[in-house]
Amino acid sequence: MTSTPTAPRLAAATLEPLFAPSGVMVVGASATPGKLGAVMAESLRGHDAPLYLVNNRAAGMHATIGDALAAAGGEVDLAVMCIPAPATAQALRECAAGGVRAALVCAGGFGEAGPAGEAHERAIVQAVRETGIRLLGPNTSGFFVPGRGLRASFVPGVAAVRPGPVAVVAASGGVNHALAFRLQRAGVGVSLAVGLGASLDVGAEDVLEHLVGDDGTRVVALHLETVKDGPALLRAVERLAAIKPVVALVVGRSDVSEFAASHTGALATSWRTTRALLRQAGAVLVDDEEALVDAVTALAGRRLAPSSAPGVALITAQAGPGLLVADALQSAGVDLPRLSLQTQAAVAEHLPPITFQANPVDTGRPGAGFDRVVAAVAADPAVDALAVYGLTEPVVDLPAAVARSGAADVVPVLVGVDGPQGDLDQARESAAALGLPLLAGPTALARGLVALVEDARAQYARSVEPAPAVEPAHLTGPWDEIRAKELLDQLGVRTPPRRRCTNRSQAHEALGTLGGPVAVKLVDAAVLHKTELGGVHLNIRTTAEMDHALDALEAVGARELLVESMAATGVDLIVGARRDHVFGPVVLLGLGGTAAEVMADVAIRSAPLSEQAAADMLDDLQGRALLLGHRSGPVVDRTELARVLTALGGVLRATPAIDEVEVNPLRLTASGLLALDAVVIPSQAAHAGDHGSL
Repeated sequence: MTSTPTAPRLAAATLEPLFAPSGVMVVGASATPGKLGAVMAESLRGHDAPLYLVNNRAAGMHATIGDALAAAGGEVDLAVMCIPAPATAQALRECAAGGVRAALVCAGGFGEAGPAGEAHERAIVQAVRETGIRLLGPNTSGFFVPGRGLRASFVPGVAAVRPGPVAVVAASGGVNHALAFRLQRAGVGVSLAVGLGASLDVGAEDVLEHLVGDDGTRVVALHLETVKDGPALLRAVERLAAIKPVVALVVGRSDVSEFAASHTGALATSWRTTRALLRQAGAVLVDDEEALVDAVTALAGRRLAPSSAPGVALITAQAGPGLLVADALQSAGVDLPRLSLQTQAAVAEHLPPITFQANPVDTGRPGAGFDRVVAAVAADPAVDALAVYGLTEPVVDLPAAVARSGAADVVPVLVGVDGPQGDLDQARESAAALGLPLLAGPTALARGLVALVEDARAQYARSVEPAPAVEPAHLTGPWDEIRAKELLDQLGVRTPPRRRCTNRSQAHEALGTLGGPVAVKLVDAAVLHKTELGGVHLNIRTTAEMDHALDALEAVGARELLVESMAATGVDLIVGARRDHVFGPVVLLGLGGTAAEVMADVAIRSAPLSEQAAADMLDDLQGRALLLGHRSGPVVDRTELARVLTALGGVLRATPAIDEVEVNPLRLTASGLLALDAVVIPSQAAHAGDHGSL
């Protein structure tokens, strides 16, 4: 995942002229088979709206854009550009002058083509700014709206993609088509499929906002490679996810950006940050295109109600595949509640006593009464969603049996099937006719269930209001460790007793006052990682040990010292807030100390965030057991941890002069959380004046 600096927002007009045009014009149409202009013109003929073709060298076509617009009488909303990059900007201006409100530019030869292409790109951006025309592309294979017969795509095969409830919004035109074809094979239709390309104007956030009001879309598959305007993207996802599910696939797991000035900046890589903040905004995150298709297939059915811990039941006709599903669900933290005794008794009336019936429910080979088993399990008070799995057999039509049970009227139901391809196709047709999501195989079924649950959890998390920011009293830099800890003191974050010392006598006096053991550290706002410089000496108890530490610190150029009481043993965390260059203020929590960068076990959220959302960050950590009393160790107070995180996020919200605050380590001890080291990084503007102020 890579990110690009936020570009100035271009025109914000509706996208209806792009996706529902009253008339279409192909500029650069062709009569030569195989050429872009010919393929695009042929693809667009299926749209039930007038089509105008422009080419001054082809018989039967309009010679100029002006001629085509005159013939159309102002009824052209969309211009599809099949012309070279140097001619595009002027063509856009001519189209806009004639009332065209949207354009698709498929061709390349712009920013990716070196200095000449960059000039062409600047020209079309300027044309969009001046005219207000909405531009999709360049460098995209287009888009299509199957329900309207609108196929602005040069990729063969899009005519076979059936209308349906899933919208695809993809950074890449190729991925857009690949996902649409996968959905077609999965028996799921498409409402809109968009390849964004270079996104010089229309970006993912624009299409997502458009989909808020699109009644034909029930779920959205989002594919991202870059993010230009992080806050706009998150706002759009949040608005859309409040009314229909959004499933996101973010590319760039292995792309680690340059280390920032502190550990927090190093850990908050663009891919990790983008995923975390999309999830916070309400999206369901997946790792690959297969999981994306499975998730949107499941969510195209009935959505779960908001819940922090939905209960899932599984009915399986074969125990082995059922174990695969159950194992995957439990690994993902999905609750499989034990069915009530009443439900088990109802199920037992229709099943042999040799099968397990408490959840999962193993029916053995399904037969008569299968639909009543499904109905009984769906009615259990602990069940919020139900999955039914079986191999295709002539004994029972699984989708039909589920439909007869009425279970889908009670809870969301997913059907999982395996069998020969012909049987699968027949089951898909049956499920589609009955309005039931169907997935092929145990893994796909489990992924669909996880998506249902994560969507419900995301809805629940969004219902909590952010915590108010606490604005500390005025402080000024330079921001050395002592000044940073004074800030933490004002925020209510505990720090050890300490003394600032400028000479040996003060250091010895501090040792006597604080008592041993103490830490002795170099104090310098310009040195962020003191350990690497040899600027930290621990467990100093005697005057001799103090002198030895002072000699070593003087050798590395220390002019000021911090003498601080040593903390009790415990578990080290890293917490911080930083001003991300794409998304704005973000908060980070992870396992801390010097291993933070190696482990990269972190949780990230956008600020502001609620105390509940901050507390839930703990659940993202793979090593969270270390904070929950592992081997009689200390147990973190979630409320205390949440207040630290929300306070750090609040500092960035209230203080433009600060770009980053980091506490590493924040030690969890038997008596609570204690900040052992702290870094404040001023903004570039504040740093230029040698002082950051708060």
